Amino acid sequence: MAAEGKGVVLLGAWPGPFAIKVKIALLEKGIDFEDREEDLSNKSDLLLKMNPVHKLIPVLIHDGRPVCESSIIVEYIDEAWSQGPALLPSDPHERARSRFWADFADKKVLSSMRSVRYGLAEAQETGKKELAEWMKLLESEIGEKGYFGGESFGHLDLSLVPYYWWFLALQKTLDLGSVCELHLPKLEGWLKRCLLRGSVTAALLDQDKLCKFILQKRLPAAAPAN
Repeated sequence: MAAEGKGVVLLGAWPGPFAIKVKIALLEKGIDFEDREEDLSNKSDLLLKMNPVHKLIPVLIHDGRPVCESSIIVEYIDEAWSQGPALLPSDPHERARSRFWADFADKKVLSSMRSVRYGLAEAQETGKKELAEWMKLLESEIGEKGYFGGESFGHLDLSLVPYYWWFLALQKTLDLGSVCELHLPKLEGWLKRCLLRGSVTAALLDQDKLCKFILQKRLPAAAPAN
């Protein structure tokens, strides 16, 4: 498929939660796309051309035109393709709530995970405490609902599941202390339901492979994603 011709191309990198949630959105909508892996230590000319401002991934190229920033991409996918289920809630308040918690994960949860992985001792301990707090918040937020948006899988679920998957991998590979003892039955049940969806299992990284990646990559990444 020609990247600048007709069709859909996703520029991403396999470990990143940002690209994962975009993949889930594409798969949920039943959109055929070409998945192109980017080497962030040697960014392709196509990435630099399609995202000249931030030079970051993921980038969705649709009929030769780029869409950047993962949250914007997911909303674009929902608006540009009528096929498949609607991802964002139709109710304005629920839509705002979904955007809020997705942004929370992209900023707060990711920041704490990076502190745990890359920070010095004090920053790591702060990151662990924050992660415990964030997971308890999400456990409370889902409550007795089947999914974060209610009884159907949607925008907030696909935005959060990559982070929870990463959280589980961090628990397995790093010394998180009391974080490993968290009891999160509602989140665990939610994850099991998410993993019944082909879009989620196809997009998520193999857990063993992710654990190996975490152990090997303990230095700050060459460039962040978005």
